[in-house]
Amino acid sequence: MDFVEERIRRSQSAIAAAREAGNEETKSSAGDKYETGRAMMQLEVEKNSEQLAQSNKLKQALVQVNPEKTSGQVDLGALVRTDKGIYYVAIPVGQLTHEGETYFVVSMASPIGKAMAGKKIQETFELNGKSFQILDIS
Repeated sequence: MDFVEERIRRSQSAIAAAREAGNEETKSSAGDKYETGRAMMQLEVEKNSEQLAQSNKLKQALVQVNPEKTSGQVDLGALVRTDKGIYYVAIPVGQLTHEGETYFVVSMASPIGKAMAGKKIQETFELNGKSFQILDIS
């Protein structure tokens, strides 16, 4: 959640900065320069607004993850230990390190999420020609 909240804060800050820069742009004798500067700021606002929307979607998806739920199989919210790494099935974040341990935070829609969906402890799955064995699910 901290990761997503930070993305939201960065996007909001970038939007505010771009709007402020666009509003501070003064009209000079070179009118084209003024218009180009304002257009660039508007593009920046649009880009960061899209990032903000994506971050809000991630936050909504993350709210639905119940880390207390254990079903014995790979599902949303599962922490999956395999012989090739540790995966947390939630939202597409990528690699994170926590207390010296490396985790790959993936979504169910990702290729690895799809490959291990519904699998149980000791079952295997394949991805990109590599075989993974599930050692533990919590």
